[in-house]
This record gives sequence, structure tokens and C-alpha cells, in this order.
Amino acid sequence: MSVENFEFQQADVVHVTAAAQQHFAKQLARSGKSAIRLSLKQAGCTGYKYQIDEVDQAEQGDLNSSLANGVEFYIDSQYLSAIQGTEIDVRQQGLNLNLVMQNPNVKDECGCGESFNIEAKVEGEN
Repeated sequence: MSVENFEFQQADVVHVTAAAQQHFAKQLARSGKSAIRLSLKQAGCTGYKYQIDEVDQAEQGDLNSSLANGVEFYIDSQYLSAIQGTEIDVRQQGLNLNLVMQNPNVKDECGCGESFNIEAKVEGEN
């Protein structure tokens, strides 16, 4: 089975709370983009950082889904095993509204919380 033909339910990979769905819809309305893309990038002292982008189209190999509110949601399949089971929420912290990621694959985080290490093997890494 190729990644391009893989049918998935977004809830099987990540759970996006109603508050986060509403936040994404507002962000897309402001930016004029049509979808949200979730990926990871190597960063920080611990290893990885979430990358959430507003995009117009999926990248090759992305998994595609729609959130309950109709927002198109893409997941970078290269990081599927590292993202599996993550919950994305939005929480008010003081005056700031922050995305909060609860990922069961995170093994440890740096002291500032900017980066994390994962237990899962990332596709394409040795």
C-alpha cells in the first residue's frame, strides 16, 4: 500500500479538540490559506519541534483529512509514528492563547519546552 493511497481517519492519528479546530478555522480565515499542515522539524537541544503551517495544498506523501468543522488537515507522513496519538488543544494562559500538544511518544523535553525527543523511529532516519 502506498502512502498516497492510504485512507485514514484523522482521529486515528491525532485528536484535535473543538477549541483547536475553531482556532485553526480562524487562522485560515485570516491568512486566506485553505488547510493546516502538521509536521516535525529537527530543532533545539532535545531533537524535534512541532511545525504547524497554514498551506494551500498538501505536500507529496501527506495524509489528508477534514476536521469536524470542515478544516482540511494534512499530516506529514514521514513523522506519522512520532505524531501518532497526539492531542492538539488550545488553552488560555494569561493573556495568551497557546496550542498545547499532548504526545504520548515524547520521551523527554528540553527545559524551556521548545523541543522534545521521541520514542518512535522517524521514517528516513538511521
